[in-house]
Amino acid sequence: MSTTPAGPLVLLVEDEPQMRRFLRVALDAEGYRLVEATGAGEGLRHAASYNPELVLLDLGLPDGDGVDVTRQLRTWSAVPIIVLSARGQEGDKIAALDAGADDYLTKPFSTGELLARMRVALRRADLRDGHEEALFTAGALRVDRARRQVFVGEREVRLTPTEYRLLAELVRHAGKVLTHRHLLKEVWGPGRISQTHYLRVYVQQLREKLEADPSRPRWLRTEPGVGYRFVQDAGD
Repeated sequence: MSTTPAGPLVLLVEDEPQMRRFLRVALDAEGYRLVEATGAGEGLRHAASYNPELVLLDLGLPDGDGVDVTRQLRTWSAVPIIVLSARGQEGDKIAALDAGADDYLTKPFSTGELLARMRVALRRADLRDGHEEALFTAGALRVDRARRQVFVGEREVRLTPTEYRLLAELVRHAGKVLTHRHLLKEVWGPGRISQTHYLRVYVQQLREKLEADPSRPRWLRTEPGVGYRFVQDAGD
């Protein structure tokens, strides 16, 4: 008798009963296994006990803050974390991403969007656990990390050193929201983390060089008020 392979184990840290019911039904239908926690303390204990493959984390918990949970998890675990955020908490979302969360969704969100974000986070975790390919591809875009060359189709795109560093950082975390602070620190150094105009200028320069329509970018997406995301797949 054949058996269906067990799906990824997801830890849901959420205190709202209706949201837990909604996610329980949606994830079960897609073959995910689910462990639930209703607070920060229980969530951290379950993360240690069950070793989940992905964490869905509400920011507003009765016994703690989701940002603190993210920070604590990152001291010992690289598990993908998707934050579930209520509207009007942009500052908390940024703090969670800077603390190590991989992505966020603003409530209310659709099942389709959540599942797509989960697939991206799990793919990124698989690549991280394996090895980083020297050649990164996204449609017609190719980034040869060994040679530090970039191509769109057969055309080589000449990038400045700073443009290349910015693109390489976005590509390395493809699918993940990177905050302004993260990108400024990694590309320009910790002394420039408040200079967000640098990012606007250089992202626009990359779009002009890489995107077929810079005003409607396919790859280099803006996350308003938060940062940027490199979208590898059209469905992400």
